[in-house]
Amino acid sequence: MHHFVFISEQNDFPVPADPERARIGLERWLSTAESTADERLGKVSRAAFDNPSVNRFLSGVFGNSPYLARLAARQPETLLEILENGPDAAFEAIIADIGHYRTQPEKSDGPGRFLRIVKNKVALITALADISGAWNLTSVTAALSRFAEAALSLATAHLLRRAAADGTVELACEDDPERDSGLIVLGLGKLGGRELNYSSDVDLIVLFDAGRIRTRDQDALQSRMARLARGLVRLMEERTADGYVFRMDLRLRPDPSSMPPAISVRAAETYYESL
Repeated sequence: MHHFVFISEQNDFPVPADPERARIGLERWLSTAESTADERLGKVSRAAFDNPSVNRFLSGVFGNSPYLARLAARQPETLLEILENGPDAAFEAIIADIGHYRTQPEKSDGPGRFLRIVKNKVALITALADISGAWNLTSVTAALSRFAEAALSLATAHLLRRAAADGTVELACEDDPERDSGLIVLGLGKLGGRELNYSSDVDLIVLFDAGRIRTRDQDALQSRMARLARGLVRLMEERTADGYVFRMDLRLRPDPSSMPPAISVRAAETYYESL
C-alpha cells in the first residue's frame, strides 16, 4: 500500500456537507490525473483514491468547497505532492520555482500567467494544510504573506527589466534588478504584519529615490515611476482565465486623492514631517 505522509498522522477530518458534490469532486480529480501522460501520477492518484483515510479527507474538502475541488481537478500533480510529501515541502518548492523564474531571461509574455498558476497551487496547499490542522493560523498567514512577498519581488523585477529595455532606467545590477534600483515597495497592513488571509488585499506604498535611480531623463522620472506602479497593480490583480494573484490597494500612500501611485522619497518625507 502506498504511504501518504500528509494523511497518515491526521485523524480529525471534515464531514462533507454535500456527499454528492464530494463524490463528483473525487471522480473529476482522479479522472484528470489518470488522463495525463504521466503514468505515475495516475497510478499514485488511484492509490490515494483507494486509501480510506485519504478518500475520507478529500471527501470532506470537496464536499464543502467547490473552489478547492476545482483547483484539485485542474492541478492533480499539486494535490499528489501534498499527499506524498506534506504541505511544507510543496510550498517550499513553489517559493523555489518563483526564485528560479526571477533569475531567468525575460519571457515575451511576462510572469502574469506563471504567477496566477502558482497562486492557485499556494491556495490549494494552504487550504489543505489549514483544514487538516497541519498548519496553525500563524503558519497559514505567514505562508500567504511569504508568497505575496515573492510574487511582488518577481513582478517588480520584471517591470524594472522592462523599464530598462525601453530606456526608462539603467539597472545597477542586471541579475538582480531590485538591488540598488532606487525603487522602494513597502508592504503595510496585513502584509506588513505577515498576517495575510485568503481574502486580504495587499496594501503597498511605492516610493522612489530620484537620487539613486539611473536615468537619462530625470524630468520624466515621476511619470514613469507612476506608470511602473500602475503596471505592478495591473500585473497582480488583473483577472484572467487563470484568476488573479492579489487585489492591490495603494490608498495608504500620502494624500492618495492627489498624489500619484508612486511618490518620491523627498515628497513622502515632506508630507509626513508636515502632518
